[in-house]
Amino acid sequence: MDDYRDAIASCCRQLRLSANLADNAFAIQGETHQEYLYNLLSEEIKCRKAARIGKLINSAGFPVQHNFAAFHPDEVQFPSGVTPESLKALEFFRAGNNLVMYGSTGTGKTMLSICIGMEACRMGIPVKFFRTASLINQLSEAQERGSLAQLHKKLDKADILILDEFGYVPYNRTGAQLLFDYLSEIHEKKVIILNTNLEFSRWVNVLYDEQMTAALVGRLMHHCHLILFPGENNRLRESSINYMFASQQKGGARNA
Repeated sequence: MDDYRDAIASCCRQLRLSANLADNAFAIQGETHQEYLYNLLSEEIKCRKAARIGKLINSAGFPVQHNFAAFHPDEVQFPSGVTPESLKALEFFRAGNNLVMYGSTGTGKTMLSICIGMEACRMGIPVKFFRTASLINQLSEAQERGSLAQLHKKLDKADILILDEFGYVPYNRTGAQLLFDYLSEIHEKKVIILNTNLEFSRWVNVLYDEQMTAALVGRLMHHCHLILFPGENNRLRESSINYMFASQQKGGARNA
């Protein structure tokens, strides 16, 4: 048995098949040779798919991992034809539409964008997640090193680009220009999910140039769904609830 295991493992290496195939060769069953072979190859496909999904999620750069089961859309205003279910199914992506999520800090924009990004990875779609300031810093540093083309090539591997916290801090003019140049380059080639707490009229405050701001808004909104988050800060609300609960617990202990 061990001789066969080693021989099968050697064949797998020569054929560039995973080591799982050698292990599964002794675990898989089938009533016929054909059924056994089908079951064995099907299991190998499942293993490869799981490994690819894991690789896509790890390389996406999500700060945390979220899923739709934990997302509560009660206070989110979706445009006509857009629902949490359609976002989970990535209908916007297949239609070539961007997503702009607008609302105050802590209202769920980041969480929803990560939920969508995770679903995309599970479907085999490459995603890159950036805090906008971080991406601008990388673009600026790459330009200084003369490696901007290499960074663009790395970014181009993603089909969905998620830009979080757009407008939370002012950007330097060079960085803003580099971001504009790249987003213009991928216009209608890739799908962008952008999260912001700034209304469009105030984008010029972080990009500085009115013409560039107007052009960027125009490109992003050319094919786009605008999702509004008018609720209050969930983190503050949760901290308030925890504070009230802790206060009640202390009061109860004193009264006991």
